[in-house]
Amino acid sequence: MEPLQVIAGPRRLRILELVWDRELSAGQIAAQFEVSWSAVSQHLRVLKEAGFVVQRRQGTSRLYHADKAALGSLRAVDRVKDLAEAEQRNKDRP
Repeated sequence: MEPLQVIAGPRRLRILELVWDRELSAGQIAAQFEVSWSAVSQHLRVLKEAGFVVQRRQGTSRLYHADKAALGSLRAVDRVKDLAEAEQRNKDRP
């Protein structure tokens, strides 16, 4: 899966926001969503396989945090998105 496809999903993007500045267990992440734990687990797997989150085991828990270095390459995408949104707002003005 392409990196942009990985973060295009709103749930995966929200997971990245949750673990951006802190480490959370899979259960803590799943508690933030109104979907099954297995659905959240699948999103975590996709993010992990893309290298966007790092998993660490602590006892029986799996803890996740964002790998900011891996996500750094996507910063340019954010800038392009911001510019496109600003352009659209300007077009929408009377």
